[in-house]
Amino acid sequence: MSENLGDLYQVKEKMYVATDCIIFGFQNGKLKLLVFKRKVSPLEGEWSLIGSFVRLDEDLEVAGKRVLKESTGLENVYMQQLRTYGKKDRDPGYRCISVAQYALIRINEYDEELVEEHGAKWFEIDQLPLLILDHNQMVHDALLQLKQNARYRPIGFELLPEKFTIPQLQALYEAIYRRELDPRNFRKKVLSLNVLEKLDEKDRSGSKRGAFLYKFNNDNYRDLLESGYNFEIA
Repeated sequence: MSENLGDLYQVKEKMYVATDCIIFGFQNGKLKLLVFKRKVSPLEGEWSLIGSFVRLDEDLEVAGKRVLKESTGLENVYMQQLRTYGKKDRDPGYRCISVAQYALIRINEYDEELVEEHGAKWFEIDQLPLLILDHNQMVHDALLQLKQNARYRPIGFELLPEKFTIPQLQALYEAIYRRELDPRNFRKKVLSLNVLEKLDEKDRSGSKRGAFLYKFNNDNYRDLLESGYNFEIA
């Protein structure tokens, strides 16, 4: 006698689905990660990525956006699904698989009070504390994917303010690639792509002479793609 599918669902052990968010920011030439003090047991008080169980009435993508908004107040930011983590013993509390997503945010735009309420802190990538469960592995994997994607897509601009200097842009890509770039070659390359719009404004924080500000031009980027030319900034 064949088993009824509904009966099979009844006897299955419960397993939870969560989403964890790797939130990257960029400040003072450093790539940073926002981590949180875990407020529930097990592992209460330890450093953790921010996450949540996926609700029955929401898609994975929606769950990630909800977690980001609840923790930073931000909406409509760049998010990318990373991968699923499902080792049977990854969580000491219960059987749980987690779908990790990473977000790129502008540090000057998030809700500071909301972040403080969650007990969160920014850490430079090279100075991360030990995180719970497999969260350090998630961060490692996200950094690799960020490095790969930033090479061929203009996602790095999501970490910069709307107006930026070319030295600031170079510092960002050096932080992502974790290596120094030649200033002259970088400037020549990025300007040759014709995706930056030069503004009649200067940033004078570094010197009296100042450096011209630029902003990313989406229309020119689309034209670049349609022409068959790859975006490769460094």
